[in-house]
Amino acid sequence: MKAQQSNQVHSAGIPQEAFDWYDEYAHGDIDRRTFLKRLGAIGLTAAAVSGGLIPNYALAEQVSFNDADINATYATYPSPGAFGEGRGYLVTPSNVQPNTPAVLVVHENRGLNPYIKDVARRLAKEGFIAFAPDILHSLGGYPGNDDEGRAMQKSLDRAKVEIDFIQAAKFLKSHQLTSDKLGVVGFCFGGYISNMLAAREPELIDAAVPFYGTPAKEAFIKDIKAPLLLQFGELDKRVNRSWPDYQAQLKAIDADYQAFVYEGVNHGFHNDSTARYNETQAELAWSRTLTFFKQHLA
Repeated sequence: MKAQQSNQVHSAGIPQEAFDWYDEYAHGDIDRRTFLKRLGAIGLTAAAVSGGLIPNYALAEQVSFNDADINATYATYPSPGAFGEGRGYLVTPSNVQPNTPAVLVVHENRGLNPYIKDVARRLAKEGFIAFAPDILHSLGGYPGNDDEGRAMQKSLDRAKVEIDFIQAAKFLKSHQLTSDKLGVVGFCFGGYISNMLAAREPELIDAAVPFYGTPAKEAFIKDIKAPLLLQFGELDKRVNRSWPDYQAQLKAIDADYQAFVYEGVNHGFHNDSTARYNETQAELAWSRTLTFFKQHLA
């Protein structure tokens, strides 16, 4: 795993402990009361850190939905064995032609928020067909705020969630405009789904880029065929503790993988709507992602 130097300074002087606790809170390891209590113990209030830790999605738009180079819409797909029907954000290049390579974009543990939609638009701007499913579609869709979205997603049956994303990948690969090459990129929970799809659907996935994602269940890892580009933040203790065992399993099956750890950055460093974002490292990780997909999906 290669390390890259970071020049990040935490926004508004938020200490690293607060980032770590927010990560625990956001992933259900501690409740809101415990999170606030810990902040209080170091002299911080929710109001004092909300500007740095709570997403501001107005900051996350790099490609407008009105951009002349893309066409953005929504599409539904059949999801038998899961929630009956799935729905997602479908973005194509404006001059799209048949046999265009496609990338499935998988959101975090809170539904299809504006940041993930923007990631899909960025991919379409680069010439890919991008599809970002919303796992909350069966519950009415992303509710407009992350706390409620997390609670909604947590209420869903995990096995059905995985089936739904498998169905979304099948829908995209069989789309009339896409080629026979399908990539997947995901963030946080979406990073796990990216690993899971590569392991459970080795004939479906041709390239996978998990950003700070935990591995698939051990029983499936042996079936991975697609090349992997794994992206980690150095300060992301929760996810990084799973990497040594995962790496050993990938080596055991002689998997085609690259892994990078970006020095001095937290879980979520690619998400440009919060203070965890590090522009230098995020752009480096994204440039590697685009190069990887262009190499393996061409």
